[in-house]
Amino acid sequence: MRIVFMGTPEFALPSLRRLVEDGHDIVGVYTRADQPAGRGRAVTPPPVKTAALELGLPVFQPASLRQPQAVEELASLRPDGIVVCAFGQLLRQPVLDIPPRGVLNVHPSLLPRHRGASPIQAAILAGDEETGVTIMLTDTGMDSGPILRQRSLAISPCDNGGSLSEKLSRLAADLLSETLPMWLAGDIEPQPQDETQATYSPLIKKEDGAIDWRRPTLDIWRQVRAMNPWPGASTTLDGEMLHIWEAWPLPSEDGSNEPGAVLPLSPAQREKLPPEVNQEALAVQTGEGLLVILRLQRAGRRALSAAEFVRGQRDLFGQRMGPAESG
Repeated sequence: MRIVFMGTPEFALPSLRRLVEDGHDIVGVYTRADQPAGRGRAVTPPPVKTAALELGLPVFQPASLRQPQAVEELASLRPDGIVVCAFGQLLRQPVLDIPPRGVLNVHPSLLPRHRGASPIQAAILAGDEETGVTIMLTDTGMDSGPILRQRSLAISPCDNGGSLSEKLSRLAADLLSETLPMWLAGDIEPQPQDETQATYSPLIKKEDGAIDWRRPTLDIWRQVRAMNPWPGASTTLDGEMLHIWEAWPLPSEDGSNEPGAVLPLSPAQREKLPPEVNQEALAVQTGEGLLVILRLQRAGRRALSAAEFVRGQRDLFGQRMGPAESG
């Protein structure tokens, strides 16, 4: 079967590699344009391009698949099917009409829940106990096509955006490997999505990492996890930016402290922490409970454990963390 693969970030790599391992004829890999990245803003290829070139696959990077010449070029590859995995562009009907076996989309959520650009972060932010992967037939809507197969995955309290993405990327590759031959053999009947159950996850922005300490602890804890590795949950201390990378929620023993107040942990509070959590931590009062900070980072410096941070900071307890600047 002649397949065109469309994807961009690290998440798509296991699926691309599995298609090659399974012996499918990958006649083209479509990905986004190279972009400036890092402090030096050097132009950097997307991960899928790098992997495709290493695999000896032809790479295409049109500015948009809405351009007639780009559609013509794709059609000239004569794909039997197209597999989309975190590509980053909505496909219009002229593209969907090209492959006789349709366009399959690999989406990291249990559709119709968490359609859209940031389903992994959305599942953590919502406090979902499980998420998963859906393989569906693509239509012109936002992740609204009929479902071919799904597989679920439990979300660990220790999962963050990066770790959950890695788990789901491996699950996606496995499910795609199983589903594609079944689809080609006509063994799957697509099932329409229940529109009444649909939710949407907008694209995560840098300002989504800014912590509002007036919110409940659980909300902020989920924010810390969801925003790791990007953009990071952010706050300020003495006017200096801090990123909070790891944390744990606890109930508050004293409701008299203002949100954002930096507090030491009492022996009783330490006993409530899981065994795997470093006891040498600090706490921040929230609007409802305490957030125990485990790992944090000053702007321009390396990330530190809470114990390292406390040792290097005078008169820390009693200070207040404040809102981070957005943008």
